[in-house]
Amino acid sequence: MTDITRIDPAELHPTSGYAHITVVEAGRTAHLAGQCPLDADEKLVGAGDLDAQIDQVVANSLTALAAIGIGPERVVRSVVYVVSDRSEVLAGAWDRLAASPLAPALSTASTLLGVAALGYTGQLVEIDLTAALPG
Repeated sequence: MTDITRIDPAELHPTSGYAHITVVEAGRTAHLAGQCPLDADEKLVGAGDLDAQIDQVVANSLTALAAIGIGPERVVRSVVYVVSDRSEVLAGAWDRLAASPLAPALSTASTLLGVAALGYTGQLVEIDLTAALPG
């Protein structure tokens, strides 16, 4: 992928797998809506179970990317929202995502946020992705 370059300047702190900077040469991007832990019937999956919700968000994200003919390696920006203010919960969520089939999406410019609440009752995680479409 010569149209996407990930950069980590030596003067900045080491990362946990993401890049400080992502440069995209491609002209078109796809902006995915936040992917929620919902099934096809809009029912929450994994009530009270962050790992189950992460797995559903991963599956939904991969389905959305496949619908536009690309995989997670084309993601150039990710934002992960987790309902928690505890560092160990946030780190655990990151680790599960980094071990999932969506992991290449996290190697780009990424942000992990702990938040007070998300849109659906019982929702614990959401992922917002931006991808570069091939030229």
